[in-house]
Amino acid sequence: MIRYKFTLYFENEVLRKRNYLTKDICVRVIENPLKIERQEDNRFRFWGKAKELEGKIVRVVTLDDKITIHNAFLDRRFKP
Repeated sequence: MIRYKFTLYFENEVLRKRNYLTKDICVRVIENPLKIERQEDNRFRFWGKAKELEGKIVRVVTLDDKITIHNAFLDRRFKP
């Protein structure tokens, strides 16, 4: 099983500002993505559904190692 890591930004800002998100939701999105895309800055975007959030789409951004979670938020404009 992969051991995920979290940046200080994620721990201190994302979880505080977006209290509807959890680490578990973010990990599940990475492990069961609807779509994955590389960003310009060598980070990766993962989109997935969060059953706890009524099936809304969550975008999770990782560092280039794909295991360090840096950011996450609801993505209302997601198109598969």
